[in-house]
Amino acid sequence: MHQINQQHCGKSDTSLSSINVLCDTCTHILWRRFSAEIRVLLGEPNRYYSALKTMEQLENLYLPRVSQYRFCQIMIENLPKLREEIKEISMSDLKDFLESIRKHSDRIGETAMKQAQQQKTFSTTLQKQNNVNYGRNMHLGRSRILESKNEITLKRTFEEDDEHEEEVLTAQDLVDFSPVYRCLHIYSVLGDGEIFENYYRKQRRKQARLVLQPQSSMHETVEGYRRYFSQIVGFFVVEDHILHVTQGLVTRTYTDELWNMALSKIIAVLRTHSSYCSDPDLVLELKNLIVVFADTLQGYGFPVNRLFDLLFEIRDQYNETLLKKWSGLFRDIFEADNYSPIPVANEEEYKIVISKFPFQDPELDKQSFPKKLPMSQSVPQIYIQVKEFIYASLKFSESLHRSSTEIDDMLRKSTNLLLTRTLSSCLQNLIKKPHIGLTELVQIIINTTHLEQACKYLEDFISNITNISQVTVHTARLYGLSTFKDARHAAEGEIYMKLNQKIDEFIQIADYDWTMSESDGRASGYLMDLINFLRSTFQVFTHLPNNNNDHAAMSGKVAQTACMSACQHLSTSLMQMLLDSELKQISMGAIQQFNLDVIQCELFASSEPVPGFQGDTLQLAFIDLRQLLDLFMVWDWSTYLADYGQATSKYLRVNPSTALTLLEKVHRGMRDSSKKNNIFAQFRKNDRDKQKLIETVVKQLRSLVNGMSQHT
Repeated sequence: MHQINQQHCGKSDTSLSSINVLCDTCTHILWRRFSAEIRVLLGEPNRYYSALKTMEQLENLYLPRVSQYRFCQIMIENLPKLREEIKEISMSDLKDFLESIRKHSDRIGETAMKQAQQQKTFSTTLQKQNNVNYGRNMHLGRSRILESKNEITLKRTFEEDDEHEEEVLTAQDLVDFSPVYRCLHIYSVLGDGEIFENYYRKQRRKQARLVLQPQSSMHETVEGYRRYFSQIVGFFVVEDHILHVTQGLVTRTYTDELWNMALSKIIAVLRTHSSYCSDPDLVLELKNLIVVFADTLQGYGFPVNRLFDLLFEIRDQYNETLLKKWSGLFRDIFEADNYSPIPVANEEEYKIVISKFPFQDPELDKQSFPKKLPMSQSVPQIYIQVKEFIYASLKFSESLHRSSTEIDDMLRKSTNLLLTRTLSSCLQNLIKKPHIGLTELVQIIINTTHLEQACKYLEDFISNITNISQVTVHTARLYGLSTFKDARHAAEGEIYMKLNQKIDEFIQIADYDWTMSESDGRASGYLMDLINFLRSTFQVFTHLPNNNNDHAAMSGKVAQTACMSACQHLSTSLMQMLLDSELKQISMGAIQQFNLDVIQCELFASSEPVPGFQGDTLQLAFIDLRQLLDLFMVWDWSTYLADYGQATSKYLRVNPSTALTLLEKVHRGMRDSSKKNNIFAQFRKNDRDKQKLIETVVKQLRSLVNGMSQHT
């Protein structure tokens, strides 16, 4: 019996062992089957959540019922590993997504910017349509035709926009956002939603820094700027999409903070790179890109006022590039001008000129063809270029969200810079050029007068394109008046200076024999050449086209001033020649020769080389020389000394120090002459008597000079 029981127990142990092995095998098979089913779910991205739900049901519903079995513990222990595996797989998908949107940001941004631009174009078209329809009740019959035409135009605009809308893709069309949703969902279900949010935001901040870093050569082409803007817009379009389709992954506070950081960086980058650009066309394209960029992001709720403030900085730079460009244009125009009045052979040519430049002259209109306009060819060309500058400046002012009054003010200020700085500088440089002669300078004076008169038409031109009345608004005035007046004064000064320089050139070739015993009996050759030059020069002034009183008065005034200046300079130069400290002695024969030259100067002055002088006004330029020479020629020292200091003195213009200097030179000349001449004693006695007289006069003159210095 005992043996039987023992055998039975042995069989029981064997059975239990077999059962345990069988259970382990079943557990392994069950787990492998379960794991396989889970992995099947994991193999399909959309079923990650289903896998988690299956594990949740198993863990919470089925396994507790058989928890007493060992195989249940094994399954429970392996469930966390499966969950981690699901998290890793979903995170891998998220990383792929982040890499994908980094690559596609520029395309997403480009798409969004196109949509914003099309919307703006449509709104502008609609606004113009409303403006046209606003006054349609003025003429009922005509308004019906106009209305039907406008409806057709508007319909076409709608159809074109519809076509564009079909072509334009959204961010969702370009990027699959499902990895973000799945990963967020899985991490949230597993209680790690905050970890996922922090990771996502950290990675996107890194990507933002990369996107905001421009290429070093970005400023060289508009494409560089376009790519930069597209990437930034793409980045924030994605963030805006995530903000609106998820709960808590990103918040408005987070996107605003990210945008403020980005905006500061963008402004710094644009400020730096735009400063490298010297091409106004590229700066204008950059401005247009910034406007589209700002309008796009504003449509997504991001504040962009700082970008428009930046545009005002860039506008100043744009104006600088324009001024530099127009400086070259002005220089080219001045270089090509022949500085001669514009000839017009017939009515057609005349109309062509006045279509480019606002010129009116009733007196000239009465003349028959062919005839000449007073200004040279550069005047209408400069006027046209100033208008082109205004247009170019207006292009930047458009779309800046500013009122017409502000735009009008900006245009006037930039035009004033063009006139007072750029054009003024070009005129001043032109006037100083060596090849610009007296004839050209006179023509420049006439040209600036006409350009000055045209400034009022430029003001009207600005008012017309901005639709701002000068009467009702306190608009800035154009400063062409001062610009062209300054240029005229500079040209006049240059005329006087060139005349004086030419006089100096003639004076330098003067070759007097200061020891000659008697004169040649005729004026010096250099002086006659000088007078002939002056005479021909002033004929240029008298032959200018004086078609109206303004021209006549202007050219006459310049001619009179130039002539008086030339005569005064000639008189001063001749006086300095006599009183030159290096000239130690002068003979009376040289004095006589010098007197003949001064007589020719006086004859020139009295011949009215320039009309308009009253009486002997021009001759008075030589009065100091005349009285000094008369004093020596007549040897009238007793009269000079007796009448000195009286208002009625015959030699009122002769200064004692001047008379003393010249008399000492003559005295030395006489002494040297006496030493060289070995003649009869009575002649030597006469010379001695004359020298004694001179010594007496010298003493008296020195007394007068000393008295003057003490009185001073």
